[in-house]
Amino acid sequence: MNDLCFQSACEIARAVREKEVSALEVVETHLERIEATHSALNAVVTLAADEARAADARQASGDPIGALHGVPVTIKDSIETAGILTTGGTTGLSNHVPERDAPVVTRLREAGAIVLGKTNTPELTLGGESDNLIFGRTSNPYRLDRTPGGSSGGAAAIIAAGGAALDLGSDVGGSIREPAHYCGIAGIKPTSGRVPGTGHIPASYGALDTFAQIGPMARRVEDIELALGIVSGIDWADPSVVPMPLGASASVAIQRLRVATYTDNGLIAPSEEIAGAVTEAAGTLAAAGVEVLSAVPEAISDAVALLPRIRAAEGGAPVRYALDLAGTKNPSSRLSYALDFPVPPPGNVLSDLMIELDLVRARMLAFLRDFDAIVCPASPWCAPEHGFEPEERYVAWSHAMIYNLTGWPGVVVRAGMSDEGLPIGVQVVARPWREDVAFALARCIESALGGYRPPPETG
Repeated sequence: MNDLCFQSACEIARAVREKEVSALEVVETHLERIEATHSALNAVVTLAADEARAADARQASGDPIGALHGVPVTIKDSIETAGILTTGGTTGLSNHVPERDAPVVTRLREAGAIVLGKTNTPELTLGGESDNLIFGRTSNPYRLDRTPGGSSGGAAAIIAAGGAALDLGSDVGGSIREPAHYCGIAGIKPTSGRVPGTGHIPASYGALDTFAQIGPMARRVEDIELALGIVSGIDWADPSVVPMPLGASASVAIQRLRVATYTDNGLIAPSEEIAGAVTEAAGTLAAAGVEVLSAVPEAISDAVALLPRIRAAEGGAPVRYALDLAGTKNPSSRLSYALDFPVPPPGNVLSDLMIELDLVRARMLAFLRDFDAIVCPASPWCAPEHGFEPEERYVAWSHAMIYNLTGWPGVVVRAGMSDEGLPIGVQVVARPWREDVAFALARCIESALGGYRPPPETG
């Protein structure tokens, strides 16, 4: 395996900037890696045109270059890219080639990143496995019989396998954090309103818009911190975005922080190995001077119980609308959980549920009066076998999904490895708008426990 494929995005950008390597060489190396792993992983489902020669020409001419100049990236297939097939994993968009980039993609390109292609996702991003009727399923580079998760599973798999230094995923119920945990990389779901969702398939509007966020995924925490600063900010299209400054993790004095930690959230306990990794991660923070206490928000159970009631009250209408908009006539059977509901109740029922949602969010927020952050699992298990469907979906996803409900930022970073050779990530959740705190704590864990480790050869 070429070492260049496993360097951090920051290190690649430095090497290109200092002319130790050309953007063209970087891109060719990563394209070779994508090709070598494609038959095993099926992570990159569409390759894009090569922009590397133009990047080298700009550098040679003395033009200003951005923080990601020459860095090879992939983009989740639910985020629109100008001139590159973007399907959202749904058959109605099998031939959809957008005319313009989503703002987050434009911002990466303006920073010098080079888009290599699109990564696999379940249909309309609604699922725990990256499998759809257009491209099929993606496999985990650590164990090919296991899933990389969903819905940003293609992104996590190709980053872990060394085919891209960075990707943009999206997260409405753990869809960045679960794959990051399954594949041993770093990923962040930012604070709701930090990053514009314009150009995402499906679009996220209405009462539950705050559940969804686009965020970066990479092998190292420093990379997702850099990328988040690039893609954040108002775009004059997404009305939910707030022009809130993003602090730097280097300015955070972690010795002044108070952190809560738990393994069992009261609904589903993680495996012993995951619980051990969370405990070890919390211990590394305590050793670094952080005040760490065992505590769990008491409102989690009520909050998670609210989610299926809201979905039922919607009656699957948002999903049907997205399918109609895409022109999809025969969706995957995997979408049945989001479509098969009885006749929706009267409108006042959904209105009452929105009130309950705000009340439970307030109870969750009260917990953070006493803590700066939380260290906890991202999932109760390591990467499961292909086709795995949990019996109680909302309970199974509750470790990550609860922080979509609150809108708080959550970072996942690798903290260990299971006896089966599968990565274990831990989740660091911070107060709203305090991604800098989450990054600082995650970087401490990463430094102490090693962070990303390459998978076995999958080519």
